[in-house]
Amino acid sequence: MTEVLALRNITKRFGALLANDDISLSLRQGEILALLGENGAGKTTLMNILFGHYAADAGEVEVFGRTLPPGRPRAAIDAGVGMVHQHFTLAGNLSVLDNVMLGTEPLWRLSSRRRAGRARLMALSERFGLPVVPEARVGQLSVGERQRVEILKALYRDARVLILDEPTAVLARPEAQRLFETLRGMTRAGLSLIFISHKLNEVMAASDRVAVLRGGRLVAERRTPDTTAAELAELMVGRRVSRPVREAQPRGAPVLVLDAVRAVVAGETRLADITLTVHAGEILGIVGVAGNGQSALGAVVSGTLRPASGRVLLNGQDLTGRPARAFVAAGMGRIPEDRHEEGVVGDLPLWENAVMERLHSPRFSRFGFVRRGAARAHARELIARFDIRGAGPETRTRLLSGGNMQKLILGRSLAAEPAVILANQPTRGLDEGAIAAVHAELLAARARGAAILLISEELDEAVGLSDRIRAIVGGRLSRPVPAEAADPRRLGLMMAGVWDEGEDAGDAA
Repeated sequence: MTEVLALRNITKRFGALLANDDISLSLRQGEILALLGENGAGKTTLMNILFGHYAADAGEVEVFGRTLPPGRPRAAIDAGVGMVHQHFTLAGNLSVLDNVMLGTEPLWRLSSRRRAGRARLMALSERFGLPVVPEARVGQLSVGERQRVEILKALYRDARVLILDEPTAVLARPEAQRLFETLRGMTRAGLSLIFISHKLNEVMAASDRVAVLRGGRLVAERRTPDTTAAELAELMVGRRVSRPVREAQPRGAPVLVLDAVRAVVAGETRLADITLTVHAGEILGIVGVAGNGQSALGAVVSGTLRPASGRVLLNGQDLTGRPARAFVAAGMGRIPEDRHEEGVVGDLPLWENAVMERLHSPRFSRFGFVRRGAARAHARELIARFDIRGAGPETRTRLLSGGNMQKLILGRSLAAEPAVILANQPTRGLDEGAIAAVHAELLAARARGAAILLISEELDEAVGLSDRIRAIVGGRLSRPVPAEAADPRRLGLMMAGVWDEGEDAGDAA
C-alpha cells in the first residue's frame, strides 16, 4: 500500500525527560495503526509532534511526500492531517455547525456561508455514518455525540490522515463498538488512521498493525493478526503482566449506607429512592451503561451533591447534606469520575494536589500554615509508590499524562487508608500494567477492612474485583448478585433493566 506518512528519527526532550528517543514510524493508505504503550511512554508527545503542537528537537515529519515545518498545526491541517484529542476542544455554547466551521472561513468575509457549510457537513455525516444535528447545541450532546462532532470537524478540513488520542476513554462499550465500525468504513473510503489506546481488546479488534512504545522508544511493531494481547502487554511494560485475583474473605459491619436516596440534577431525577449498603472488607460493584445515574451516585456518596431526600451514613454518622470535606474527615477516600474537572487543579504543582484533601491533618498543616516540607515529602512517596512518571513534586499537574494524573488521584486517596473508598472508573485511561497495580491496591484496601464502592463500565473489572454486583438503570438499582454468579448474559439483562419486580426496593444481604 502507498505510504502516506513517515516519522523519521523523532527526538523530543522536556528538560531532563527524554519523551521521544529517535522514533521512526510509517503509515500506509487505508491502514489503522494502533499506538500502544504505558502511561508516559511518549505516545501523545509523538502525535503532538506529528500534528505540529510540539516541535521535535531532531527528526522530521513527512506527509504525502512533503516535509512539514515543525511546530505548525496549520501546516499539518493543510497537508491533510486531523487530530481528535482525548479531551474534546469544542465550544459548548455553540451549535454543531458553528463548531465545525469555526476557523475555516477568512476573517475579511462579511458573512458566513452557513448554507454551504451545512450541506457539506451533512454530506460528510452521511458518507461516514456519523449522524449529527447541525443546529444542536454541543453542550447538550452526549459524550459519543461530541466525539462525532470532533471527527467531522477534522473531516470538514479535508483530513486524510486522522489521529485519535484515546478515542474510547470516555465511551461506553456499545459506543466504542460503533466508533470502530465507523473507523473501518473510513479506511475503506481511503483514509488512514492512527489511534492511541491502552485497551488491548480494542487494539486487537480494530487495528491492522501495532506499534509499541516503552520509555520513549519504539520497541516493537507487529501485524495485528500475528500477535496476541498477552504478547502486546509484555512488550508494553517489559515483563509479563497478570491481574491480581480476589480471594474470599468474611465481610464486616455496614460502613456506608444509602437509605432511600433520591437525587435531582437540573430538575431531572437522577437517583430514584436508592438503598444500598457497603460492608467493611467488601467491594460492591455498580455496572451500567453511561448516563444511568452513575455520576449522581458518585456525587452523593462523596458529598458533592445533596440528596433531595433520604440519608447518607458513614460508620453510623449521618452526613446527609454535609459538605464534601465532612465526608473526607469522616474517612471517605474519593476517586472521582472526571480527573480533570473534579480530581485535580491542573495549574497547581503535584505536591499541592497530593495533600489538597488532607490539609486538615496536622501532618500537613499547623496553626493555619501548610507544612510544605512534609507535603513535598508525601508527594515524593506517592510518585515512588504509584509509579507517577516524568514528574516531581513541583511539576505542574496539567503537564502529567492522563494516566499519570489518575495515578496521583489514586495515590492521594489510597495512601490515607480511608474507611470507605469511592472508586468511580478508577482505571479509565490506564495501561495494562497500571491497571494491575491499581487492582492490587484496591484489593489490599479491601483486605485491611475498607468498604469500597466500585463504579465501573468495564465488566471484566467489576466481576474481577467485586464481591457483589448491582446494575444501575435509569437511576434505579438492581438487587445485588454475587460476583461468582454474574455471568455476561445475566449482567447484560441487568444492565438492560431486566430483573424481578421489586428487586430494586432494598439491599439484599
